[in-house]
Amino acid sequence: MYGKRCGKKEYLDFVTDIKEKVRNSQYEAMKAVNVALINLYWDIGKEICTKQEEKGWGKNVVEIFAMELQKEFPDVKGFSARNL
Repeated sequence: MYGKRCGKKEYLDFVTDIKEKVRNSQYEAMKAVNVALINLYWDIGKEICTKQEEKGWGKNVVEIFAMELQKEFPDVKGFSARNL
């Protein structure tokens, strides 16, 4: 099962190393997604503030905008009026 040149311990060590690499890659991917989402939320907030200043939009627009985003992206968290 392990081959002529690979003993059981060596094989188990190899499998353990690969599993650790997979877990580390998953963690790094999760961190990258979180960074991208934080940047997205920051950018959305900045654009909302800019429009409020330029166009005189009030707080009500943020609530409507939040509902639009939640409707379009129901599985994405973070689009409440308070978060925006």
